[in-house]
Amino acid sequence: MPRRLGNLGSYRLTPKSPGDYIMVKTTRSSSFYLAAACLLLAAGMASASERSDADKARDAQRKPTEVLEFLGLKPGDTVVDIWAAGGWYTEVLSNAVGDDGHVYSQNPPNVLQYGDGKYDKALTARLADGRLGNVERTDEPLASGSIAPNSIDFAITALNFHDVYNGSGTEATADFMAAVYAVLKPGGIFGIIDHVGNADVDNTDIHRIDPELAKAAAVKAGFVVEAQSDLLAHPDDDHTKMVFDPSLRGETDRFILRLRKPESE
Repeated sequence: MPRRLGNLGSYRLTPKSPGDYIMVKTTRSSSFYLAAACLLLAAGMASASERSDADKARDAQRKPTEVLEFLGLKPGDTVVDIWAAGGWYTEVLSNAVGDDGHVYSQNPPNVLQYGDGKYDKALTARLADGRLGNVERTDEPLASGSIAPNSIDFAITALNFHDVYNGSGTEATADFMAAVYAVLKPGGIFGIIDHVGNADVDNTDIHRIDPELAKAAAVKAGFVVEAQSDLLAHPDDDHTKMVFDPSLRGETDRFILRLRKPESE
C-alpha cells in the first residue's frame, strides 16, 4: 500500500536495481484504488469468523493482513498457495479474495506424504464439506500443468523456498521458479516469505536461506524484485539457530519478497 510521507503525497517502492529501491510518487487515482483494495482485503479477513482459534492465534506472529497488503493481493484475484502444507495460508487467502476470487491449494506428493501424511490429513479436514467454496485442491507439482499457464494473478509460498534451494539445489530451484513464472499472468505477483539465513554459510540444517540467494534465483527466472519488507523482522534472532529451536520457534527473523512477472517479455 502506498506510504504517506507528511504532506508530500503518496509514494510506492520502485526497483532501481535488484535489492535497491526508490520511492516514486503515485497518482491520486492509483492511491485511491490501492487504499480501497486494502480496505476490502482487511474487511474480508475481519469477517472470517469460521477460522479456527488455533489459526487465529498465529495471526499475531504472521500478520497476514499486513503481509498480503504489502504483497498486493486484491479481492477477486485468482491465486495459488504453493506448497500449502496444511493450508493455513490457503484459508487466509480464501477469505481475502472473497467469493469472486479463486484459490488453488497446491502441494506436491512429497509434501503430502511427509510426517505420516500429517499435511494431507490437515488439509483434508480444512476443506471438508466444502467449507471453503472458492478453494480448489491440486495435489501435483506446479509444473504438471494442472493450473493453466498465464492464469494466476498472485502466488505465494510461505517458509518453503529454503527447502527447495537447500534441499534440491540450484537446478531444481530454477525449475521451481520457472513453474511459478509460467502460471502467472503478465504483471502477476509472486510473494516469498522465509526464515533469514546468514550469508556465505550453509543454512541447510537450520532451515534458513540468505535473502540474496532468493533474489538472485528470482532475477535469473525473469522476475523483477520489486520490494522487500521487514514486517516479520525479529532483530533478536541472530540467524544461527535452527528455526524449530524452542527459544525462537514462531519468532524467527523472516523476510518477505514481492516479485513481479513483467507485463511484456
